[in-house]
Amino acid sequence: MNGFIQIYHLLLYQPLLNILVLLYNFLPGNDLGLAVIILTLAIRLILHPFSVKGLKSQRRLSQISPQIKEIQAKYKDRAEQSVKMMELYKKEKISPASGCLPLLLQLPVIIALYQVFLNGLTEQSLANNLYSFVANPGVISQTFLGIFNFSSKIFVAVLAVLAGGAQFWQGKLSSLAAKSGAGAGKTAGGGMDFANMMQKQMLYVMPLISVLIVYQMGAVIGVYWLFSSLLSVGEQYLANRQTNSNPLSS
Repeated sequence: MNGFIQIYHLLLYQPLLNILVLLYNFLPGNDLGLAVIILTLAIRLILHPFSVKGLKSQRRLSQISPQIKEIQAKYKDRAEQSVKMMELYKKEKISPASGCLPLLLQLPVIIALYQVFLNGLTEQSLANNLYSFVANPGVISQTFLGIFNFSSKIFVAVLAVLAGGAQFWQGKLSSLAAKSGAGAGKTAGGGMDFANMMQKQMLYVMPLISVLIVYQMGAVIGVYWLFSSLLSVGEQYLANRQTNSNPLSS
């Protein structure tokens, strides 16, 4: 366990802390909020290829929804059904898990960022964890754009609501993409498909979770979460446009 913590510290926590401090030192006015936004952009650029792959996989899963339903109706035995589903995924060159890949990759980054924002910006932590070429700024200013205070509960609450709204927006675009790929999303009997029902529930549940997480974790995480969600909105919007212009593409 100690070895894992050391690897996590060396590969995630310490690099993220040093990059954040470098940005903070470089930016005019030493604006922590702007440093977080630029760091968010950098992280999302690194994860962008995985995000695109995940969106394409979601789109292809929507397109083969009729075949999936046919297998589910034809093969009642779960084991046989699973085999046929895997054969279909292999034939269509789809990885069902790839849709979750961006979130799985982003999760350790979010945890590391939370640790950086919670404990890493203290004078003692900066003295112990900064690389030799990174200047120690001493006390980190807790202001954003010279106006907003990261310690303000009102500012945290506003960020939490905005982050939840951005999450809902992204979920709505994702839902529209699924509908365009799989039609109206209903079975032959007229009942709502189970996957679509789950997606509809998540459309409202995830924004609420986002609000709670941001409000509990604080404003710096809120800035990251908000701008990361807005970038996800942009990726989903571009993916939807590509689907509408070429619905049969993979």
